[in-house]
Amino acid sequence: MEQLPIWSETFPVRFNAIDKSDAMTLSTVFGFFQDVAIGHAESLGLGREDMAGTGRVWILARMSVRVDGRPKYGETVTVRSWPRSWEKLFALRDFDISDAAGETVIRARSCWIIMDIEKRRPMRPQAIMESIPTNDGLDALSFTPRALEERPSLQKTAENRAMYNDVDYNGHVNNVSYIRWIENSLEPSLLERAKRSRLDINYMTEVHPGEAVGLWSSEIEANSFAFEGKKTGDNQTAFRAELRLFH
Repeated sequence: MEQLPIWSETFPVRFNAIDKSDAMTLSTVFGFFQDVAIGHAESLGLGREDMAGTGRVWILARMSVRVDGRPKYGETVTVRSWPRSWEKLFALRDFDISDAAGETVIRARSCWIIMDIEKRRPMRPQAIMESIPTNDGLDALSFTPRALEERPSLQKTAENRAMYNDVDYNGHVNNVSYIRWIENSLEPSLLERAKRSRLDINYMTEVHPGEAVGLWSSEIEANSFAFEGKKTGDNQTAFRAELRLFH
């Protein structure tokens, strides 16, 4: 089967995309990935309106991101994305980002669930994915994001309430907001000094407007952290994440 063209967009790294180090933040990376995934889905006839018309919606379930370099303020970056078949209930999608010199500095793989809007249950992805080339061998990362383990030693370090700017078109907290919550829970200098990083995150339960989420975390080794977001009302786990920083 013929491979799909890789979807590609360029973005300037603007002032609101950087931290004190003058380099792009992780939440900006996730925002770029979200934009290109939506753009590509719409070009394939699988965008939000197309999916809603058949009673379905895309939900991001897992993401692994490896950052080998952080583009600076004023650079123009190229963000690419393409589908990579499916595993069980997950549709896979890869991403990468190249800096102004054309070097690939960020790579990612994501897992998406196709959700039945009315029943709020996942659907098997084959009905959609079997009609899309798998792009065999075109790997941004060579592994599928894993289910993160529960860690019993976490301590509560923050609490966030789902506010207007956290909630997206689907009526729940957007995936990028969780990354901001994680960033804001850490000592800023740790993030500012990081030259490289890896973030793995599992999105597990929807968080709706007004709900409070306690952020639990611990340092699992030097400059590496585990996180769990738990709904304050019923203690359900909203997400788990692990972040490794390399200075």
